[in-house]
Amino acid sequence: MQGVDPAWLPDGVFRPIGTRRTVLRGSGLLVDTVHGELVAACARYGGGVSREPGPYDLLLELDDSFSPDDAEGFTYERGDGRATVTASGARGLLYGFFHAVRLGEEAFLGEPVRETHRPAVGLRMLDHWDNVAVHPVMGQVERGYAGGSLFWEDGRARGDLDRVAAYGRLLASCGINAVAVNNVNVHEAEARLLTDRISEVAALAGVFRAYGIRTHLSVTFAAPIVLGGLATADPLDPEVRRWWAAATARVHEAIPDFGGYVVKADSEGQPGPFAYGRSHADGANLLAAALEPYGGTVHWRAFVYDHHQDWRDRTTDRARAAYDHFTPLDGEFAANAVLQVKHGPMDFQVREPVSPLIGAMPGTRLAVELQATQEYTGQQRHVCWLGPMWSEVLRFEPEEGSPVGELARGGLVAVSNVGDDPFWTGHPLAQANLYTFGRLAWRPDADAGGILDEWIGLTFGADATAGVRAVMAGSWRTYEKYTAPLGVGFMVQPGHHYGPSVDGYEYSPWGTYHFADRDGVGVDRSVASGTGYAGQYGKRWAEVYETVASCPDELLLFFHHVPYGHVLKSGKTVVQHIYDTHFEGVDEVAEARRRWDALAGVVDPVRHARVAERFEEQLRSAREWRDQINSYFFRKSGVPDEHGRTIY
Repeated sequence: MQGVDPAWLPDGVFRPIGTRRTVLRGSGLLVDTVHGELVAACARYGGGVSREPGPYDLLLELDDSFSPDDAEGFTYERGDGRATVTASGARGLLYGFFHAVRLGEEAFLGEPVRETHRPAVGLRMLDHWDNVAVHPVMGQVERGYAGGSLFWEDGRARGDLDRVAAYGRLLASCGINAVAVNNVNVHEAEARLLTDRISEVAALAGVFRAYGIRTHLSVTFAAPIVLGGLATADPLDPEVRRWWAAATARVHEAIPDFGGYVVKADSEGQPGPFAYGRSHADGANLLAAALEPYGGTVHWRAFVYDHHQDWRDRTTDRARAAYDHFTPLDGEFAANAVLQVKHGPMDFQVREPVSPLIGAMPGTRLAVELQATQEYTGQQRHVCWLGPMWSEVLRFEPEEGSPVGELARGGLVAVSNVGDDPFWTGHPLAQANLYTFGRLAWRPDADAGGILDEWIGLTFGADATAGVRAVMAGSWRTYEKYTAPLGVGFMVQPGHHYGPSVDGYEYSPWGTYHFADRDGVGVDRSVASGTGYAGQYGKRWAEVYETVASCPDELLLFFHHVPYGHVLKSGKTVVQHIYDTHFEGVDEVAEARRRWDALAGVVDPVRHARVAERFEEQLRSAREWRDQINSYFFRKSGVPDEHGRTIY
């Protein structure tokens, strides 16, 4: 599309296919999508594409040899300079085509191979926190750092959907198969998408359908009142149930392949079943029953906690909330109800433990929610590639032999980091987080570093791979070094969450405390003397997190309040670790900026200039974090830096 950054699909990646003879066998909308890609590539590079049998270098065909459950899978085979992709479903053929694109010349050359590829996770979804109308506080996209919405403008759906089509193409190329198109904090304009404005959602669904992507809609639990004029939204009220059934039937008339609803209820002021003395299972099952005749799913978010806490009450712990609310309901949710759980117990911090809810509800389908938009990790003004964090989460085993990536039977979901910015994600290097999520959702045990190299090679070409990798590979840990230490979290400016404010939330009702005082810092979440949160884990991890001696350093302050002179497993005291890592973090940002500067002339100059501009802000912000955090803990502890550096 003219004027839109191609991200990881620049024309050049299609050259190896576009110069060859391709035979495409099959019919249907997604096969036509593949055909369009092939025709465009061959027109640029001189190859040819046929839908009839004949000589070929690449054969793409539908076949009935797979079981129906493998509709997204495909077999790739190479030998004698030719390649074959065979799939039983059209989605599989689409994904197999993009697999060949990623391989480039390697798709045709090298030793003979035969590989079968299937996604490990059935639903791989992006949640957009996009507002239909610009919200007076949250703007066009809540927690969005890449401009306005791709879907909505001036309170209506955008008339030109070419950009949405280009986006669908990017998502299909990395394996994402579902999108929720509006904010989970549902305001009136978003609520009306369910009823009198469903045609606008249908237009988006029509674009996404061509790329194998099902459309989902965030809805308010109070819709029967807000939209239907009923006096109640009680999930057990027969009239309410009839209203949801009728509304859902109309949705499916407009969008036959509609994916389902996403719901934030009884959370941060959003309405929910608690108002009627009902459980979250009652609420979710109401919507699941309405969706069940059409094969739809309700994604019920588990982000439920008391956001009116008393900071003086150390027995109350926001981290405990999801487990306490939902584990008593295990086995009560309908088969097509999915409990959507944030990967950590707090709120997408740069470091927090895996939520104990994951693995604790064997009778419930869980989806694990990640955040690609970098709300607490630099807001797409800082380089912070999240692949290593996500990989750690997905490989974590709540019980031995059962990693999170396998326990996410309801899917993997990420909060989108995309907007109408020319580079899609504001910071061009933040595109890597979107790509990495898609590839890890397909295969949660994949090597994150290999995915990064794959993205760099597609986006920048082989000549830039080493240089860009050096900038990005360690960027998450660099960000952690100059921000919140040892898992303590937050310490950000209230409201917008950008930049340091050590006590910004310390005396707030949000439950995000670090409890720093003159003697030490951290939150006691042990069973023996604290909130008991550590005991929410199974025996193996509960024992690890329970004591200071066994708790990993990187999570120490999340689980324990310790003196500043406590010696970490690294051999450093807590306060010296804070000083050292904050100086190191700034130095690492400065070095990454130098490495990026050296890539001038190797990468596209417009993209290079945008990243260079963002590095200036990142370095300024990292210094601000260093100086404020170090000064704060020097003043609290009275302990000077053992290296004699200036601590303001």
